[in-house]
Order: sequence, then structure tokens, then C-alpha cells
Amino acid sequence: MPRSMTAFASASAKYPWGTLTWELRSINHRFLETTFRLPETLRHLEINYRERLRQLIQRGKVDASLRIELAQGHSSAINLECARQYLEACQDIQQLMPGPPAPLSPIEILRVPGVMQEKAIDSEALQAATREVYDQALQKLIEARSREGERLAIFIAERLEKISLEVANVRAVLPQIMAQQQQKLRDKLAQINAQLDEERLEQELLYLANKADADEELDRLETHLTEFYRSLASTSPVGRRLDFLLQEFNREANTLSSKSQAATTTHSAVELKVLIEQIREQVQNLE
Repeated sequence: MPRSMTAFASASAKYPWGTLTWELRSINHRFLETTFRLPETLRHLEINYRERLRQLIQRGKVDASLRIELAQGHSSAINLECARQYLEACQDIQQLMPGPPAPLSPIEILRVPGVMQEKAIDSEALQAATREVYDQALQKLIEARSREGERLAIFIAERLEKISLEVANVRAVLPQIMAQQQQKLRDKLAQINAQLDEERLEQELLYLANKADADEELDRLETHLTEFYRSLASTSPVGRRLDFLLQEFNREANTLSSKSQAATTTHSAVELKVLIEQIREQVQNLE
């Protein structure tokens, strides 16, 4: 079954030094686009997280955030040396500016990068923990995308069945419609006492039959249906392939509409277009 691109997953774990939580959100996107929000101390690992995600997911816009809540005893400490250097730099700059110095709030100083520092945690243990919980969150995200994809596949299959019924209906009435069109032409010619030889009449009837014959379009629609079902059953990403098939569906439906010679086939062509559009809206969600 295909997977949806829309899902949410989170995973967390407790350690002696605190709690680590990953949250992953994915939405529709033509390609794979990733955004990571990480603590500065782990920013250098972003490329590893990104590569791991690319191994498992091929399409969608994925936002990943890592939150670390330190346990009591591992709270942040103030780097007084960093704060002192910041104050001295502010004083040096203030001497270059006219007017009285602007007051500095202690809160502003605490917000300066590097002033507040987390107490040291074993780097290797922290990195191993983030990878472990990250893999758990990724697995949950994939499972959520799979569940949503399964529901979408059911919705799409229902519409495919209706398309198949419309194709069968048109194929069933097509011979009768063509016979009626030929008879109408003969009746009109009889009414105006047109003197046409049989050879010319046969040519006109053949032209009319070719113009109204939709067997080729119906055959292609059935072929597309078979391919669509096959792709829908695949476990590989198929969103782009299904989108392409829907373009072919729509092309055949338009041709069928242009060849329509009766209200029955016109109604079926319109119904096909509605069903194709409904499927397209859901295929946009598939990976």
C-alpha cells in the first residue's frame, strides 16, 4: 500500500540527566524537504539526522524538532566570563555613540548565546540517546503515514471501481448509440429525397462511425485502470506515477466527451471527470 505524506509522530525517553523528546511532522510536498530544530550543542549532527530520514522517506515536507529537558541537578549554569566580555563590548561601543548610555537588562544579557550553558552531559551518551529516540520517532512517523495511505488507497479504489462501471456502461450502450446515429442519417436522407449512391452512403456512415467510435478510448481507460490498481498495490513511492496516470485518464475522458453522440455517454464522461478529480485530490497526499 502507498504511504501518505501527512502524519505526526513523537517519541521520548527518560535518562538520569533528563528527558529527550523528538517530534516529527510531515505534510505534502513535491519533493523531500527537511527542517531541523536542534539544541546548539547538537547542531553538528543535523546532517546525520537528515541522511537517516532520506533513507526512509522520499517525499514530503518534514519538520523535526528535538527537545531536551534536564533533570534537577543538571540545570543550566551562567558563564560569567562570557557575560563580562559582552558587557565590556557594549561599553566600548557605547563610547563611540553620543548621548547617555542605554540601560542593559540582566534578562537581555542572559539571552546572549553562550551566557547560559547547560551542565556537561556525556557527549557520546547524549548522541547515542538522540539517535535511538530519533529512530523510534521515524518508525512511528512511517507507521502513521502508512495507516493514512491505507485509508487513502481504500477511498481511491472505491472511485476506480466507479470509473470501471462507467466504462462498462459506455461500452454496453455504444453499439446501440452508433446504430441509432446511422439510422437518423438514413431517415434524414429519406426525408429530403437525397439521391446518394450506396457507395457514397457507406462512406458517410463509415465516417460517422469513426467519428463516434470510442472503443479506443475505452480500451485505454481499462488499461490505465489495470496499471493504476497495480501501482496502488506497490509498497514503493508511487505518488508521481499515479499523478501521471490521472493525466492520461483525464485525456481519455475529454476525448470521450468530444465524441459523445448521446446524453448517456455525455453523462458518463462528466462522471468520469468528477471521479478523476476526486482521485487526484487524494493522490496529491501520497508519497
